[in-house]
Amino acid sequence: MTSQAQQAMLAKVKNEVGFIAALDQSGGSTPKALKLYGVDESAYANDEEMFTCVHQMRTRIMTSPAFTGERVLGAILFENTLDREVEGLSSAHYLWQQKNVVPFLKVDKGLEDEANGVQLMKPMPGLDDLLAKANAQDVFGTKMRSVIKLANEAGIKAVVAQQFEVGKQILAAGLVPIIEPEVDINSPEKAQAEAVLKAALLSELDALTDNQHVMLKLTLPETADFYKECIAHPKVVKVVALSGGYSRDVANKRLSENHGMIASFSRALTEGVSFQQTDDEFNATLNTAIEGIYQASNT
Repeated sequence: MTSQAQQAMLAKVKNEVGFIAALDQSGGSTPKALKLYGVDESAYANDEEMFTCVHQMRTRIMTSPAFTGERVLGAILFENTLDREVEGLSSAHYLWQQKNVVPFLKVDKGLEDEANGVQLMKPMPGLDDLLAKANAQDVFGTKMRSVIKLANEAGIKAVVAQQFEVGKQILAAGLVPIIEPEVDINSPEKAQAEAVLKAALLSELDALTDNQHVMLKLTLPETADFYKECIAHPKVVKVVALSGGYSRDVANKRLSENHGMIASFSRALTEGVSFQQTDDEFNATLNTAIEGIYQASNT
């Protein structure tokens, strides 16, 4: 990517008001996303047809008049979407060139089985090739998710160490990583886990060099403004929040109490839109969702 485009994207993410749309459900979560959209499993015979269905849904979102860079700062895609086109342009180029929305790419390959109260990311042997592909498409940043279920210090430290280790590989390729250690909203030790996580994050952030900057994607915390030190940290471009299974109303309410944190919602963004709606109904429903999330992010 030209440094000019990268600078423009960085300035947008850093300085403008808005949120990041997470349009990156992949293999395991796609059937569920399609079902919520009103497309049953009988509509596709195999993975290829399933991904075509979900690309049609995402194209409908991305091309909607409600979906523009005025309220949507960025959008997270997964590799299959990156390989497809929207209105004759590659998906990432369409987002930036037509909508002024910064493209991000989900790069993780899913989660390991739970150990020490957490799920680490599976190995990513093809990451360098994927990052090269992302660069060729003018993608700005990446996203990768781990999950924390319990306040196990060894487990949480391992999650954060792995995230930053891979994050440095992504930084070396010229992309900005979104580090996502999700705390399960149903964890019986959610507040304690968040305290351990924050300490581990700040320790890793302090160790970054002057030219290494990351983003954080975190579960909406039990205590309002809990992550303010992360938001203010000089190595952090932006702290974004995942909805994590909260309904949109609950997620928006929690988000509005966390100043300087913006949304990066997936299911909460598409709540209420369906395949069966006319374009006018679909666009109106999406517009209401985008406006509510935008307002909650603007605190």
